[in-house]
Amino acid sequence: MRESLRRAFETYDVVLEPDRNEPEWWAGAPSVTLGADGAFWLAARMREGTSPPGERGYEVRLLRSGNGIRFEPVHAISREALGVRSVERPALVHDPHTGLFKIYLCATRAEGGWHILRLDDAADPARFDPGTARVVVEAPDSWGTGIGPGFKDPFVLWAEGCWHLYAIGIDRVERVHHFTSDDGEKWTGDPRNPIFDNGGWHNFYTRPACVLPMDAGYLFVYEGSHAQWRDPNYNIATGLAYTLDLSHVVDLTPQEPLVKSGTPGGNHTWRYSHWLRTGGRLFIYAECARPNDTNEIRLFRV
Repeated sequence: MRESLRRAFETYDVVLEPDRNEPEWWAGAPSVTLGADGAFWLAARMREGTSPPGERGYEVRLLRSGNGIRFEPVHAISREALGVRSVERPALVHDPHTGLFKIYLCATRAEGGWHILRLDDAADPARFDPGTARVVVEAPDSWGTGIGPGFKDPFVLWAEGCWHLYAIGIDRVERVHHFTSDDGEKWTGDPRNPIFDNGGWHNFYTRPACVLPMDAGYLFVYEGSHAQWRDPNYNIATGLAYTLDLSHVVDLTPQEPLVKSGTPGGNHTWRYSHWLRTGGRLFIYAECARPNDTNEIRLFRV
């Protein structure tokens, strides 16, 4: 399975490029969901290269597609509209009960610290209102303040009778944290947090990317970096794990990552992947490094 996946990752379509083809300008952090009519909806983080590090995410862009390959922008949620310093990965979900779309964002406030925001649900992602933003997950006071500590980059799904939210928890390093909720508004932390250890090739960072329901259990897609890699803060690769109960996670790729960017360049970044089953195939969206220190969203079909 691993080798067949690796071969599949050699071919891709470019879904979204950065607004400028200049170093540190990135399009990435995709979150994808299907509407009731079969349309693909994509939420992506747009990042510029001129602000200080940690403050460069300027927009969450919403796009629509009929085939999952060619997307058209329909809406944008700026950091200014949210009143925050920076935005990162969103989580876009189609609620199976109400038929509405949910979106969760992560941002840094003026006083510092990452936190998870939620907007009011909408029948159409083009109608998400940044004025309805409120904090739903934030770090305990014991983690301190500043631009680093907190929770960021959520992935959200409905499974096993409740909502699940996975996020990067940053206390000293980046690790996997898990939350559950009955209503998608009030979240309870998993008593096992962090639920997945840093170690092996991902001994520097270990972060959640995606959870894919299987016939039995769930494929847990994670990402991370090694302390001896070049720029391990951003030079992120992706591995696979497995969970039966969405809390206990078993690493399937402990010795080396499953995939890195195949594009020559200083970084091998292949991260923030979203795996979506559709029409008997897997559509895998990921933020990948290009040769000139820019990132783009690519689609891999398996």
